[in-house]
Amino acid sequence: MIDKVGVKDVTYPITLKTPCGRGQRTVARINMYVSLPAERKGTHMSRFLEVLNEYADGIRPDRLAEMCRQLRAVLDAEVAHIEMEFTYFIKKLAPVTQQPGLMDYAVRFVCEANGRQDFVMSVTAPATSLCPCSKEISSFGAHNQRCLITADVRFREMLWIEDLVEILESSASCEVYSVLKRPDEKFVTEEAFNNPKFVEDIVRDLAVALNRDDRITWYHIRSENFESIHNHNAYAEITRDKRG
Repeated sequence: MIDKVGVKDVTYPITLKTPCGRGQRTVARINMYVSLPAERKGTHMSRFLEVLNEYADGIRPDRLAEMCRQLRAVLDAEVAHIEMEFTYFIKKLAPVTQQPGLMDYAVRFVCEANGRQDFVMSVTAPATSLCPCSKEISSFGAHNQRCLITADVRFREMLWIEDLVEILESSASCEVYSVLKRPDEKFVTEEAFNNPKFVEDIVRDLAVALNRDDRITWYHIRSENFESIHNHNAYAEITRDKRG
């Protein structure tokens, strides 16, 4: 048996629902696979795109499970698996001047159907961290870092991308913004200085927030901090199944 056979890196338009009720269109990279029994020589590659093209008006994530089940039925497979990665944009106001800007976030959906269905949403948010050790030992200043904080989550009920972004950003020393005027720069610099965090602190605080959210049943979280005074990065991760 072959575990996964199919098509990879298909570029396709998708439409996502947003909390305000409007749709956001973006472009995704999509992988579509099915399992292949040992007695079959190959799968029907064209059928993957035929299924995908039935959603040509824009793939909605709430229909991803439906698409996965359809792929499984069309190809008479035991397991069907779909992955899509895309950029999602959120309007964000600068903290002091309230200047608007668009922040981009990397999002990934993974869905699998094998009689039951499994769905995982992943979001990566950039943020700022400031080193507590540097702050403690320095006469003035402290070195800070850009970090990328990622959460893969399984959840029940509705969890918006915006909800997960807010949780991710709140676990860092300070958020980052696309537009900052001088008063905003002063704010974010001082906010990070007053809220120093090691990479370990970021994932611990993120875990605490996800543990409090009853919608989330499982998570795999990590932060990679891009060091400004070392030629290496700092990293930490936690995985927890809240279902038992």
